Amino acid sequence: MILASGSPQRRAILEQLGVDFSVVVTGVEELTAGQPEEVALENARRKARAAAAAGQRASSADSKDIVLGVDTLVALDERLYGKPGDRQEAAATLAALAGRRHRVVSGLCLIDAGGERSAAAVTYVSFRPMTDAAIDWYLNTGEWQDRAGGYAIQGRGAALVESIDGDYLNVVGLPVATLMDLLPSLIF
Repeated sequence: MILASGSPQRRAILEQLGVDFSVVVTGVEELTAGQPEEVALENARRKARAAAAAGQRASSADSKDIVLGVDTLVALDERLYGKPGDRQEAAATLAALAGRRHRVVSGLCLIDAGGERSAAAVTYVSFRPMTDAAIDWYLNTGEWQDRAGGYAIQGRGAALVESIDGDYLNVVGLPVATLMDLLPSLIF
């Protein structure tokens, strides 16, 4: 498998599953506005298509490779929250999410010899109400960096969460249940 993502969380999940894969980071331009599921799916498609094209150009490319593109974002109502650019943006994002329920949306796109398949996964996350001191505490951990929505549920960000409804691994960065629906032969 070729993972079209530099995400260490996605790599860790695939390693945990025992999947043999390599990483191709594509650097494609990602959408940042629109309907959450459509944005996540389009970004996943762009990543997968770019990695597949790079694989076709490589002399060692194997036509049997499966390419996986994934994009994860956080949506509060219809506003999208990607990776905060700086501490101030992360603080504003966490303040907006505090005491509210938001969606973590991931788009997945698989490309193989049989063509292209895609699906979206949605997990609902409810945050605890947070004081400015709690937000500062979390920002000081540095976990907010390079994280959709500015938090990492698998780390200290778990303290911000009141409850989740859906696939926990989707919030981490790779919805395994959706991946298995698209490609049951990945493991079995």
